[in-house]
Amino acid sequence: MTTTDTTLADLLQLDRHAQDLLFREARTANTFTDEPVTDEQVRAIHDLVQWAPTSMNSQPLRVLLVRSDEARARLLPHMAEGNRAKTGAAPLVAVLAADHDFHEQFHRTFPHFPGAKGVFADDEVRAGAATLNGTLQVAYFILGVRAAGLAAGPMTGYDAAGIDAEFFAGTDRHVLAVVNVGHPGEDAWFPRSPRLGYDEVVTTV
Repeated sequence: MTTTDTTLADLLQLDRHAQDLLFREARTANTFTDEPVTDEQVRAIHDLVQWAPTSMNSQPLRVLLVRSDEARARLLPHMAEGNRAKTGAAPLVAVLAADHDFHEQFHRTFPHFPGAKGVFADDEVRAGAATLNGTLQVAYFILGVRAAGLAAGPMTGYDAAGIDAEFFAGTDRHVLAVVNVGHPGEDAWFPRSPRLGYDEVVTTV
């Protein structure tokens, strides 16, 4: 870390170890050990990431944990060829989906606005909101996995229609990402790719 990086890190309220755990040293894992990911760890992740912001507290994310060999065998044919081996070997696979019927929960999640459900009466508007807010929650889920000391391998290389038909038939849930979760294994990382600089990303008007 350069002197400038050190100075910037000191401006953050989060301690340096947590910054590194969540961001600087965190990587997308491609291999995993066989150490299991427990239900208690997943509950702890959810307990943390449930506080992610969503518009009108819509919370459309739904998480399907693929643990059994039978469920894994159903999932793998729908994954892109380059993602099958690592998905088959990961100790836990989370299929993250957006529930397009999220508005049915507004009486609980947004009770101070009785007309909330009607705002999303249009199917296309509701689908867009579910995808946007669900994707935001996916990002928080990945941070939660990192906060648990685990590695995440998020993927969008799959047959979305196939996964929806296989696991979400009869519902209005639609896959957003498939995330392998576990402890990183041997040669888990590709080389770190460059990031865009501040002046390339930030504009002040």
